[in-house]
Amino acid sequence: MSLKIGDIITFKRTFTAEDVELFTKILGDEGSHHVTPDEQGRLVIQGLLTATLPTKIGGDNNVLSRTMNFEFLRPVFTDDTIICEVTIEQFEKQVNRTHITACFLCKNQNQKEVLRGDFSGVIL
Repeated sequence: MSLKIGDIITFKRTFTAEDVELFTKILGDEGSHHVTPDEQGRLVIQGLLTATLPTKIGGDNNVLSRTMNFEFLRPVFTDDTIICEVTIEQFEKQVNRTHITACFLCKNQNQKEVLRGDFSGVIL
């Protein structure tokens, strides 16, 4: 993928109960809201699991992150579909690497903002 300033990359993911269970095992975050369904049968997704969405752009482009800032705006539940929009703000080629800065906004299927923030790093 060839990136440039102003590019907007959008992707979405629907989180499942299995995603939460696997992440709970890895992370060890066993808060009751992550392991006990609410009255609608939903689990609350761990914030850090939700935060994996904007990191996808880094993985797709071999970004070695230096900073990541997350603002968690509302809970995400199992079976929610989250749409993540990442905007490239800086993309500067240097001698042995490329510096990248981007901001992101994630919304649920009801267009409610659930997560926003930014990240920066280098592509080696």
